[in-house]
Amino acid sequence: MLDFGRIRARAASRKGGEDVLASLLGPVPDNAALASVSDDRILSTMAERVFAAGFVWRVIEQKWPEFEDAFLGFEPKRLLFQPDDFWHDLASDKRIVRNPQKIRSVRENAAFVERVSKEHGGFGKFLAAWPADDQIGLMAYLGKHGSRLGGNTGQYFLRWLGWDTFVMSQDMVAALRDAGLEIGDNPTSKRDLARVQEQINAWAGQTGLPRCHISRILAMSIGENYSTQRLREQVGE
Repeated sequence: MLDFGRIRARAASRKGGEDVLASLLGPVPDNAALASVSDDRILSTMAERVFAAGFVWRVIEQKWPEFEDAFLGFEPKRLLFQPDDFWHDLASDKRIVRNPQKIRSVRENAAFVERVSKEHGGFGKFLAAWPADDQIGLMAYLGKHGSRLGGNTGQYFLRWLGWDTFVMSQDMVAALRDAGLEIGDNPTSKRDLARVQEQINAWAGQTGLPRCHISRILAMSIGENYSTQRLREQVGE
């Protein structure tokens, strides 16, 4: 495998220097802090990433206060108490993106969040306790038990919450393959996913970097050289 220092140097060169690169990595995540995140904020983030999938993210972000109103602040208990007519009416509610399948996913994920919360004293506590070196396992759990939380949506949900998440974007995967990791163009098999996790864990141990920073450095080291302004927007600056 290519030494990660060389990958970082390449990314820094593409972005205009190490200081610029460091400024594009975003804050250091704190998985333990998720223990205090309320279930309604968990469900809201889930729903936002589900509705943003395949859509223009900025449009969803701009409309999100209206989503919050329409979905009763995303309080799981309150949503689960609502009758079928409530959910049927949302399909024609102009405050939100009227996608019946994604609307249904909010109801299903409210039940998912409520169930896990009861078992662990809060969904945030469940996420905080999950081992940081087993993101692949957590993604599999979300994909199996949640609604529309598989693939990149589950990864972005975790990253938006602040869990230390690598995102297997096209550029990130290309950088891993370029570095010598034997995985497919679209790593979805158990073997490929295990190899990605193992390599990210190895670099995290070697460098002391959060996994999300390693992911971003990989993505910025190859492929289209996006502007720093666009990248700052992606990390919330």
